[in-house]
Amino acid sequence: MKVTIGGPLKLAFRPWVEGLENVPAEGAAILASNHLSFSDSFFLPAVLDRKVTFIAKAEYFTTPGVKGRLTAAFFKGVGQLPVDRSGARGAGEAAIKSGIDVLERGELFGLYPEGTRSPDGRLYRGKPGGLARVALATGAPVIPVAMIDTEKIQPPGKVMPKLMRPGIRIGKPLDFSRYQGMEHDRFVLRAVTDEVMYEIMKLSGQEYVDMYATAMKRQLTEAAKAEKEAEKAAKAALARAEKEQAEKEKAEKEKAEKEKQTEQRRTEP
Repeated sequence: MKVTIGGPLKLAFRPWVEGLENVPAEGAAILASNHLSFSDSFFLPAVLDRKVTFIAKAEYFTTPGVKGRLTAAFFKGVGQLPVDRSGARGAGEAAIKSGIDVLERGELFGLYPEGTRSPDGRLYRGKPGGLARVALATGAPVIPVAMIDTEKIQPPGKVMPKLMRPGIRIGKPLDFSRYQGMEHDRFVLRAVTDEVMYEIMKLSGQEYVDMYATAMKRQLTEAAKAEKEAEKAAKAALARAEKEQAEKEKAEKEKAEKEKQTEQRRTEP
């Protein structure tokens, strides 16, 4: 996949990279990145010599039919790991276990602390469960990564990508061994996550928003829904007003016609 996808991707978009020396040549490490675009999971592995394993929902790997098999082969080839989101605790525990397994094999594990793509290009609060727990359970260093301008290549709703140079900044590894054995302390998990997000913010230059991206997406969805309903109500009100005006004009016209006829009858010899 590095040849069939990574090579053409680098040739076409020519991504620039800073801090490549911060990724170890061997051994376990966590790549914690901001998340601007679906293509982030392709650009980052494309510029590294080592394999990077990300997690993906299991549905990508279990869809039946020819298209489903091709999709599964594609995601496996680019290093995506299926995670079953069903069960009492959903994707969180499955993702943590998957990440620990990858790191125990001495490989690179990539994840997005925000939990989802940024809805507006800003950097949102990191979720403490996955990143911090995996880091503390394995002792693997956390390498902050900033994707630059990847959201401009293929914005939501655009089919054809725009040919432009995205960037990747890779920071120095962060060591959290001082918190070893404290992966169930929620205050420690928050401290670790916030430290990583601060480093990502410095690398990316993004504006930081102290709320979860999922919450912002809900707000934007609700706002769009409210705007649509308000627009619908405004159109309905306008239609009613136009109808009332038309009826009023019709009534006035009929009244004027009757008055005209009455006047004519009075003036007749």
